[in-house]
Amino acid sequence: MVNRSAAPRSPGRLPAEATSFVGRGAELDALAELVGRARLVTVTGPGGVGKSRLALRAAALLADGFPDGAHLVEVAPVQDPLLLGHAVLEALRLTDHTARPPLDVLVEQLAEREALLVLDGCEHLVDACAGLVDALLRAAPGLRVVATSRQSLRTAGEHLLPLAPLACEPSGGRADPEAVLLFADRAAAVLPGFRLDDRNRAGVALLCRRLDGIPLALELAAGRLRALSVEQLAARLEDRFRLLTGGGRTAPARHRTLRTAIGWSHELCTMQERLLWARLSVFAGGFDLDAAEYVCAGHGLDADDVLELVDSLVDKSVLERLDGDGAVRFRMLDTLREYGAGWLRAGGDRPRLLRRHRDWYLGLATWGEVEWFGPRQAETAERTRLAHANLRAALEFSLGEPGEEQLALVLAGTLWYFWVGTGHLGEGRHWLDRALALAPEPTDARAKALWVTGYLAILQGDLDRARPVLEECRRQALDTGDDRALAYAVHRQGCAALIGDEPARAAELFEEALWHYHALGELNSNVLMAMFELALAHLFRGDEESGRVWVERVREICEEHGEQWAYGYCLYAMAFARRQGGDLRPALAFARESMRLNHRFRDLLGIVLAMDLLALLATEGPDADLREARVLQGAAHRIWRAIGTPFFGSRSFNGPHLECERRARDGLTEQEYAAAFRLGSRLDLDAAVRRALGGGRPGPSAGGGGSDRPGPPPESARPHSPVGA
Repeated sequence: MVNRSAAPRSPGRLPAEATSFVGRGAELDALAELVGRARLVTVTGPGGVGKSRLALRAAALLADGFPDGAHLVEVAPVQDPLLLGHAVLEALRLTDHTARPPLDVLVEQLAEREALLVLDGCEHLVDACAGLVDALLRAAPGLRVVATSRQSLRTAGEHLLPLAPLACEPSGGRADPEAVLLFADRAAAVLPGFRLDDRNRAGVALLCRRLDGIPLALELAAGRLRALSVEQLAARLEDRFRLLTGGGRTAPARHRTLRTAIGWSHELCTMQERLLWARLSVFAGGFDLDAAEYVCAGHGLDADDVLELVDSLVDKSVLERLDGDGAVRFRMLDTLREYGAGWLRAGGDRPRLLRRHRDWYLGLATWGEVEWFGPRQAETAERTRLAHANLRAALEFSLGEPGEEQLALVLAGTLWYFWVGTGHLGEGRHWLDRALALAPEPTDARAKALWVTGYLAILQGDLDRARPVLEECRRQALDTGDDRALAYAVHRQGCAALIGDEPARAAELFEEALWHYHALGELNSNVLMAMFELALAHLFRGDEESGRVWVERVREICEEHGEQWAYGYCLYAMAFARRQGGDLRPALAFARESMRLNHRFRDLLGIVLAMDLLALLATEGPDADLREARVLQGAAHRIWRAIGTPFFGSRSFNGPHLECERRARDGLTEQEYAAAFRLGSRLDLDAAVRRALGGGRPGPSAGGGGSDRPGPPPESARPHSPVGA
């Protein structure tokens, strides 16, 4: 039996419980026992019966038994089966920049982990979930999966735990059944002072029986106690049962009862509340008040009234309030969303609302692109992450609605900063490839989508895809006079030349792109990256003076504007240049701060470049530690596999690694050399970064210029104090 008395701990990524967990002791024990002997357990049952709460509670209680923790994957917001793998990667915070299918990445990353994975809400993607789970369980012997679904996955080794509604009759010597206890708990939350007593116990028990003990129905009913007594609730519910019985004749009674309970809650809403409920159904996942006001107002609903209506829907348990570090957000349970969507479709207003929803999130992406250049980058990344499910819904609508293809191109291209800056390269290419295939005409939106696709492909090491799309972008830009697209196409062609070991050609292309950027008055993170890449091209050619000039220019602009993402790359170039000049202490400080900033954005490329340079620095100076250098090389090797071809197949980028490898091989025994590499290759991303940033080792002594220090953005704009300062 699991210990249900203690508060559950979860070293993985499970959401905290917003309300108390009532009852389900036998089901928790049964689920724990099944997880102990079966690698896949699916909790089945109708909507609203409590599958998610049970699975998450059990996962939190069992998490300590899994060294790699327990993790939640919310499948319900994912509508495209091709994005299921991306959703799992995101939930596990496994960043991958390669062009490989997400399932291949998951198989590789999870192969040696001992973790518990909760896949919540699988019924609409049951085939995709079954295929994914089967592949993961075959490849990862230490992995166990708990799925929740209205139907079984029907895959090998699956054990089912059908979840019934809460008991409505006393059992086990208890005075009150679990359904009554749940209703009383939720009633006390909305009506302070409410408690079971001899006056209301019979009425509550009757109400729970009428609702068949379905937790969602009980919670909806409890929310009505602000306006009605328990007796009035029971009487009105009986009327609604006769009036609003839903579902087919062969549907289980509890399915019809749940719909009745929701329909009854719907009937008790005002006309304006019902209208907002229906319109809010277009949101996928969470949303904030600003989004609700923009998307839902108009056509009979005043924007000034949305706040009060949202508050009323929270009171009625139709909406759930989500408190975070920033603004308050809201979400609607899937069952309630489906009910609202039915009313929206019946009224014929769904296309208009979906279009307004898309427009809001296009605006969010556009504003995010603007704010990406400046001190609010981290906030922008988080705001976009929170909107991810809605951005997917907006892209899906634009790709599926005739005449909206150009806006799909605009949205997918505008989100380059999210795809690139926060490790969603594979998903970005998924949306861009679909949009480009649907809209072949040479528009400005297509030009941007082309260079963004080329950019993502380069970062994945997929030059076979990058070169033709960038050349198409360049040709189209010349034909149409699109100077901005030309600048970006030439810039990314320079990147292809740089990793293709043509630093002289790369420098020419970067200088041409920067000329275009200057003529356009363009200054943003992409322009800074062109300067950084030009600096690298000079450094790779041995022109240290020119390289330092461009690095200092990037540094000055980053400090002036509080830019952090490009600044992380700038610090890498500064470390590279200082190390070439023999200035080991500042090189170490710059490389560590580069890694710290890139880790904040989950930018694997920036992390691994800094890690390989730190490995080389660990072989130099009086405090050289060849074993630690080889550990870092092992960790870097694992990260490179998540990016694509190590060092892009480039001799220039591979130089520090080869030099470090030679020194370690010469100074370590064969056994020490291999063991250190294996140790590093077993570190996950966060552990590898922690080790590279300190690990208890003192840094190498300065080889000259020891007074130099990193110069990060102003205090208000940077996440950490400079390393080594």
